[in-house]
Amino acid sequence: MFARWPLLRQIAGTDRLGLGAAAVSEHTEHLRPRTETADKVAASVCPYCAVGCGQLVYAQGGKVTQIEGDPDSPISRGRLCPKGSASKELVNQEGRLTRVRYRRPHGTRWEELDLDVAMDMIADRVIAARDAGWEETDAEGRRLRRTLGIASLGGATLDIEENYLMKKLYSALGAVQIENQARI
Repeated sequence: MFARWPLLRQIAGTDRLGLGAAAVSEHTEHLRPRTETADKVAASVCPYCAVGCGQLVYAQGGKVTQIEGDPDSPISRGRLCPKGSASKELVNQEGRLTRVRYRRPHGTRWEELDLDVAMDMIADRVIAARDAGWEETDAEGRRLRRTLGIASLGGATLDIEENYLMKKLYSALGAVQIENQARI
């Protein structure tokens, strides 16, 4: 009976450091890596911050089974912080919304919308806000060609390239109130 205890196996056997047979139990002997049964592996980037750590996403039957650090990533070299390591739960959480939800003004319930309908609604509202706040000239006739009806604050999960593209988009719309929170 005592031979089942790892400490006694370590002391009595040849595996004094407990790195081999002394550390193996009946249970752990039958364990296999979650990545072993994956039928697809995709390289990805962690969504939590602007560092951009590389991830390997393992899937089986269309469901994510494991997410690990990508050793080929020059940024993270295979390492992930606790949030990045737990990102599998972000994808597989039962309560995760995968459809566009919309609640109309003064509405009391959410309804599902088709993605194309939602994108059209957003585009219409951006155009309306731009038109409503458009200033062609100031009071003295100087050319402004801007809108104060649109502003942008980029979040910390956006990297410098994404913030650059957002700046270009909002500048093209005539917005002048553009900030970001990029950390890298």
